[in-house]
Amino acid sequence: MIIVVTGMVGIDKKQYLADVCAYAGQFGKRIKLYNIGNLMYAEAPDIPPGRILDISLKRLHSLRRSIFKDIIARVADHEHAIINTHAAFRWRHGLFPAFDFYQMRQLNPDLFICMIDSVEPLHLRLTREHHIRHTLKDLIVWREEEVLATQMMQQGTNENAPYYIMARGLETGSVETFYRLAFEPRRKKAYLSFPMTHVAGMPAILGQIEQFRGAMKTMLTCFDPGDLEEAYLPYHAEQAQREGKSEVEVHALGETVHLDAAEVRQIERDIRSQIYARDFALIDQADMIVSFIPELPDGMPALSSGVERELQHAHEAAKQVYVIWMPRKKEPSVFITQTANRIFRSPDEAMSYFKTACDYKSDMLFE
Repeated sequence: MIIVVTGMVGIDKKQYLADVCAYAGQFGKRIKLYNIGNLMYAEAPDIPPGRILDISLKRLHSLRRSIFKDIIARVADHEHAIINTHAAFRWRHGLFPAFDFYQMRQLNPDLFICMIDSVEPLHLRLTREHHIRHTLKDLIVWREEEVLATQMMQQGTNENAPYYIMARGLETGSVETFYRLAFEPRRKKAYLSFPMTHVAGMPAILGQIEQFRGAMKTMLTCFDPGDLEEAYLPYHAEQAQREGKSEVEVHALGETVHLDAAEVRQIERDIRSQIYARDFALIDQADMIVSFIPELPDGMPALSSGVERELQHAHEAAKQVYVIWMPRKKEPSVFITQTANRIFRSPDEAMSYFKTACDYKSDMLFE
């Protein structure tokens, strides 16, 4: 299997993919990892570290083609291979592709994965390790460009090969998700739906949601919107400005990060539009949606408009729809009962159902 993995600078794909290879090795999978950036620097030792995008486009494209030519010649010698590259660059030369369609067709990948990450860890890694001048708006734009360019790469190379958007996340479990996408394609893929900003500041409910997310990931290949959560940033920026503060203090990668409050406010519209588009894209690449509707302290449902829209989108996309309905004082509306394949009244009931179905002989969780 040949897997092409893309993602903007600042995701730290190299270490992540090394972890993927180590994890796969536990199951007898031998993966050769090709880090295109490292190979290009090795091919041109005269280029100082971090300066490769400063060379002429002609030399840059020539160097990349040379590296891919070698990979194409050798990749058949390996049981599995991961090509760690970029789909697009935006630098002093402007916006330009980071791949060649002809060589990609020669490589003929079996799987494309575009990795994404949240603004906070991206900003921290770039500030700490890459010293690339950037604004928060740059990060939002680069991320969206990489997603689109990867999709174009897949469509122009082998439109029958699967293509997934995958959040890097902060949990080690995302390595298992990557492994499942690559080596357990029969395992059902689920989009996890649950309220987020609607229940902010409610630790008991947030704890239930965490348990739900963890339980589902033991059985399904999950696309979890909680792995990339930025909706809270504009709210905190607004609060900071009201208090006369110029910065927003957030936490990422175990560190405290200070973001310019005015910059955060400037990307509010981008954050919301990308959440809207990205969550629907994650539903489209899944087989099912599993939605957890917790109970508020007054016994009513914590049902946000976002969750309702996700359920409707999944239904209209002919996905399997499963709902865990916790509220006691209010029954699910007809818009839920008429679109859900099954409604559970507790997490235990849902777990029992999925555990029964979690068998390779079952058509429910495995295709």
